[in-house]
Amino acid sequence: MADQRVIAAVPRGTLMPKSLDLLEGIGYDVTEVRENDRKLFFDSQGIITMRPSDVATYVERGVADIGIVGKDVLMEQSDRDLYEVLDLDFGACRMIVAVVEGNEHASEEQLRRRGTLRVATKYPKIAQKHFGQTGRQVELVEVKGSVELAAIAGMADAIVDLTATGITLRENGLVITEEIVECTARLIVNPGAYRLKSEEIDRVVAELSALVALNAEA
Repeated sequence: MADQRVIAAVPRGTLMPKSLDLLEGIGYDVTEVRENDRKLFFDSQGIITMRPSDVATYVERGVADIGIVGKDVLMEQSDRDLYEVLDLDFGACRMIVAVVEGNEHASEEQLRRRGTLRVATKYPKIAQKHFGQTGRQVELVEVKGSVELAAIAGMADAIVDLTATGITLRENGLVITEEIVECTARLIVNPGAYRLKSEEIDRVVAELSALVALNAEA
């Protein structure tokens, strides 16, 4: 059987440059993708770009065979029918709980007084699971933008968010009180594509795995 192309979904944003580096390292032509930040579908290169939170959707639906996505997205979209096949070892971030500085114990007081914590987040499933595992009741406030504002404005007792450096938290007067999980970029595969293009996808996974190992030694 002739080789079939493996279509890759690439997240735009902070994970994009390193994602393209890896794909380029295994033979994808990413020149136009790097140069054109408005075009989304690079058919001849076998690459589709999109918002990070949409990568799992496009791979699950079979529009792309493989995708690169943060572990945070996979945890939040844990019901997706996907294979997570490789830790790509970049884009490290921490999923954390943070509160306004000086209020580190206020959340415990709120929990005793109200019996529940009010938590703002863009990751309701991760937050619900984390607090549930520690026996704490929470009222989740889902926000789409800068979640720090919810704590600063008093709309929430705490926030659950993703941070790489902690700088934005510090600049907004928040401190980390709990770390939930460390997240890195992962390679995901559509199960149907894995059956139909097993040889090609296995080769992509093996080449990326070798490249990740080589980068780790550098």
